[in-house]
Amino acid sequence: MDLNHLRASYNNESLDEETVLPNPIDQFQYWFNEALKAELPEPNAMVLSTVDLNGQPQSRAVLLKGVEQENFVFFTNYLSQKGIEIENNPKVALNFLWLELERQVRITGTAVKVSDEASDEYFYTRPIGSQIGAHVSEQSKRIPNRQFLEDKLAELTTYYEINPIKRPANWGGYKVVPNSIEFWNGRPNRLHDRIIYEKDLHGNWHLSRLSP
Repeated sequence: MDLNHLRASYNNESLDEETVLPNPIDQFQYWFNEALKAELPEPNAMVLSTVDLNGQPQSRAVLLKGVEQENFVFFTNYLSQKGIEIENNPKVALNFLWLELERQVRITGTAVKVSDEASDEYFYTRPIGSQIGAHVSEQSKRIPNRQFLEDKLAELTTYYEINPIKRPANWGGYKVVPNSIEFWNGRPNRLHDRIIYEKDLHGNWHLSRLSP
């Protein structure tokens, strides 16, 4: 495939050290609200990167479900591939791409499980089908075919018509505690704006500009 002709010029807005907010969480929330106002599809979609047991990076898209006390929260199956990888190495990276706004946010940090109470609280806000789906799917495990899932869904749907649904013990949330947050804004001539915030040992944020 020859993709050399696929080029776009970024001419939307600029990003400056003097105008960004002093706290990166506030800056993230400001940009996120603008993504909401622009009605972008799945503005809370983010790429989560982990490292597997062989040292091979792995990436997949997940959904951000909250920003709480400067932490980025998502939910998953703890026995999934990403859950096992986080258990082995909790250092992770997140990436948000809001292409229509010519913006990107890169986050590095450490993933920590949220409390059972927080996982319960979110689990019971999910649609019933999603609650049952958490019991149906042994995430990342190999299965014979699609019908295997459909049959198990039908079986559990019937079961939960007369039994209460409980959150699976192996399903819950993580909070990513950030140590760096980079804001990328597309600019002409590939001289993009990159502002990075880095946290010191005392928990204070310091910002600087990176060369594109």
